Amino acid sequence: MRTKPPHRFTGSEGPDVPEATAATDGTTAYFDGYGLVALLAVLGVLFVALAFGAGRLLRPVVPTPEKLMAYECGVDPVGEGWAHTQVRYYVYAFLYVIFAVDSVFLFPWATVFAAPGYGAATLVEMFVFLGFLAVGLLYAWKKGVLEWT
Repeated sequence: MRTKPPHRFTGSEGPDVPEATAATDGTTAYFDGYGLVALLAVLGVLFVALAFGAGRLLRPVVPTPEKLMAYECGVDPVGEGWAHTQVRYYVYAFLYVIFAVDSVFLFPWATVFAAPGYGAATLVEMFVFLGFLAVGLLYAWKKGVLEWT
C-alpha cells in the first residue's frame, strides 16, 4: 500500500496562513539581513558616541600655558610656523618600501620555485624582478641617497 507524502503549505494554500502575511514572507526575509546590518551600525555609532561622551565628562580639564603650546618632537615652537623637511627622508622611506616588497615577494617565490613544473619560468621572473630592483638601487646609489652624511 502506498502512502502519500505529507502536504507542505506554500504561500496562501493553508487555511491558517492569512494572505497578507503569505505575500510578504519572502520580502521580509530578504530585508531582515539589512535590518540587522542597520541595527549593528546604529549600535556601533552609539557605542562610539557613548565612549567619547564618557571620556569628555570624566577627563580632568586644567588648561595651562604649557598644555596650550604647540608641541612637536620636544622642540619648543620658536620662530615662524613653516619648517623645511628634507626630501631624503622620503627617499629613505621609499627605499624601505622597495626592499620590504622585495622580501614579501621572495618568500612565496621560494616556495613556488620548489614546486615541480615552475622552475624555469619563476627563475626568469625573479631575475626580471631583481633586475628592476637593482636598477632602482643603482640609481639611488648614483644620486648619493645612500650616503649618511
